Amino acid sequence: MNTVDNINFAGKRALIRVDFNLPLDKQTLSITDDSRMSATIPTINKILADGGSCVLMSHLGRPKEGREDKYSLVHVVGHLAELTKTMVHFAQDCIGEDAVRLANNLKPGEILLLENLRFYNEEEKGDIAFSEKLSKLGDVYVNDAFGTAHRAHASTAVIAEFFPNDRCFGYVMAAEVANADKIMKDTQRPFTAITGGAKVSDKLLIIENLINVADNIIIGGGMAYTFMKAQGGQIGNSLCEDDRLELTLQLIEKARAKGVQLLLPVDSVCADSFSNEANNQTLPSNQIPAGWMGLDIGPEATAAYKKVILESKTILWNGPMGVFEMSKFENGTKQVAEAVAEATANGAFSLIGGGDSAAAVHKFGYEEKVSYVSTGGGALLEYFEGKRLPGIAAIMG
Repeated sequence: MNTVDNINFAGKRALIRVDFNLPLDKQTLSITDDSRMSATIPTINKILADGGSCVLMSHLGRPKEGREDKYSLVHVVGHLAELTKTMVHFAQDCIGEDAVRLANNLKPGEILLLENLRFYNEEEKGDIAFSEKLSKLGDVYVNDAFGTAHRAHASTAVIAEFFPNDRCFGYVMAAEVANADKIMKDTQRPFTAITGGAKVSDKLLIIENLINVADNIIIGGGMAYTFMKAQGGQIGNSLCEDDRLELTLQLIEKARAKGVQLLLPVDSVCADSFSNEANNQTLPSNQIPAGWMGLDIGPEATAAYKKVILESKTILWNGPMGVFEMSKFENGTKQVAEAVAEATANGAFSLIGGGDSAAAVHKFGYEEKVSYVSTGGGALLEYFEGKRLPGIAAIMG
């Protein structure tokens, strides 16, 4: 794998695709979670320490009508300067004369951040002419944005064509791929995959692929009730995808045929409305009456899941066990996080798969007690589904 460690950046401008798609406070537009930015600082620091300069490009949010102030990357410049302890120049555009002038004037040790790539529709379309304009801003192309690696966008995949001999991964990308491969290709047994979240449809392909490699698959969150209903259970007002019932039964049968233990929550903490103030009670997950909905795994399910996790040597966790954002329904997710941390302390390798799982380990203070927290979300899921990720393939050649 070709990384920034294989290149001496002295006197070179590194054009780096970073993932600064950070959550901003709607009122103040200040950063509420800087983990994606923090993750890429070692890559930037390596290049600056070599005597190179950095031109950073990223998207932010989903602007629909070109330029929108709330999606401008100018809002992250100050924090980037704090983290790098370096003056950060800002280009009001990601292409054009101003961007070219600022890039050409960069001195070794300096940073230039370009304006939001998605202010141009050409970015998401993977437009070659747009990619070529971006390519003029650097000597070496570095992709350090794993969160966008599953997109064949101009700045994540197409642009690499203009750097046939000068392209590499940053530390974030390299670590994401190495840790994902450790799960799928260097598996220590038993291997337990924990999947949660609202919809089975979001996790269908990953569960199918994991059945081929995992020893145990733990199911939690809203998606569990589609499994329950498919097997004839009563789930009240719980989340359910009726169009996925047959596919759910097929997954259960595939797991059984492969000798994979597929665990569903035997009980659930249920509420009479989707609210932290709702009345709640613990019920069997397949006997939830009308007017009630499962919002967390119950104590029996939690105990069963923790036992399996603590016996595991490899753990992949993607998706919460319930509505952990509400204090009354956070316990299942919190207990799973605690078990993953304890198993890690006992020698297991644990990978937290971005998104809500990363938010959960952060909320409960376990991010330093697991092996690796992915910045990837959708990209990681697609990697585990066995798909070819354009952002990775473009560097690999």
